[in-house]
Amino acid sequence: MHKAGFVNIVGNPNVGKSTLMNQLVGERISIATFKAQTTRHRIMGIVNTDDMQIVFSDTPGVLKPNYKLQESMLAFSESALKDADVLLYVTDVVENPEKNMDFLEKVQKMTIPVILLINKIDELGGAQKSKNAQSALADIVGKWHSLLPNAEILPISAKNKFGVDILLKRIQELLPESPAFFDKDQLTDKPARFFVSEIIREKILLYYDKEVPYSVEVVVERFKEDDRQIHINAIIYVERDSQKGIIIGHQGVALKKVSTEARKTLEKFFDKHIFLEIFVKVDKDWRSSKRELNNFGYNPE
Repeated sequence: MHKAGFVNIVGNPNVGKSTLMNQLVGERISIATFKAQTTRHRIMGIVNTDDMQIVFSDTPGVLKPNYKLQESMLAFSESALKDADVLLYVTDVVENPEKNMDFLEKVQKMTIPVILLINKIDELGGAQKSKNAQSALADIVGKWHSLLPNAEILPISAKNKFGVDILLKRIQELLPESPAFFDKDQLTDKPARFFVSEIIREKILLYYDKEVPYSVEVVVERFKEDDRQIHINAIIYVERDSQKGIIIGHQGVALKKVSTEARKTLEKFFDKHIFLEIFVKVDKDWRSSKRELNNFGYNPE
C-alpha cells in the first residue's frame, strides 16, 4: 500500500508557516524572516519514503489586498483550499482568532481533514508545565474550537520542533492511498533559479526597512553551472529611483553586503562555489501592473 497526498499550509501573515514547512520537509525550502508577507508564491516541498509521498505547500499569508501583487498572493492562498487532501491552518498564541474571517469561513466549509496548529507556544512563558501557560493555552484552544469545531487542534512550536513529529505522524495517518505524484528523488516543484531569487530577496528583507523590501522583485537572468561552480547574474527590480539608491547605498556598500550574504547562503544551498553579480533597475509600479506580475510569475492559474 502506497500513500500520497497534498498537505497545504495556510494562515495569516507571520504565524510561522514557512518555518513549519522547512521543519516538515527537513530542508530550507521557504525563506523565513521575522517580517510579515515574506512568502509571495505557493512553494511545494516533497517528502518521500518507500511507501509514501507527502507534497507540502507553503502559501503567502492571508491578507486584504491593497494592490495587484497582494491580490495574486491571496489567490495562491485560496488555491491551496481547492486541491488539499489535508489542510494545515496555522495560527499562533497572540493572533486574534477572528482575523480575516472571510478566509476562515471558507475553511469552515471544507470537508477534508483540517488540522489547526497553534504555533509559538514557547511564547507562553516557555513553560508547558506552568499553570498560567496551560490556562492561557486552554483559552486559545477553546476560542478556536468554537470557530473550527471539526478541526483537530495541535499546539506546536515550529521554531523549537515541539509537536512537529506528532503532526507528521498524524498527517501520515490521514493521507489517502495513491501512487506518487512526483519522482521520488524530487524535493520541490521550483527550479534552481527560483531559490536564487528567493535567497537574494531574503537578504533584502533582513537588511532594509519600511516599504523597500516589499517593493522589490528579483529576477535571475543568467544561471550557468558546471561541476565546480555556478555563475549567476541577477536583477533587483524596484518601483522608484529613490528605492534604487537605498538598495545600492553609499558607494555601493549596501548592495555589496546583500551580494556577499546571498553568495554565502547560495554556496551552502548548492554546495558549490558561486560567482554572483547583482544589478538594480527601476520598473515603475510593477506591483500594480498585471502584465509585469505575469512576467514575474505571479499567476496562480
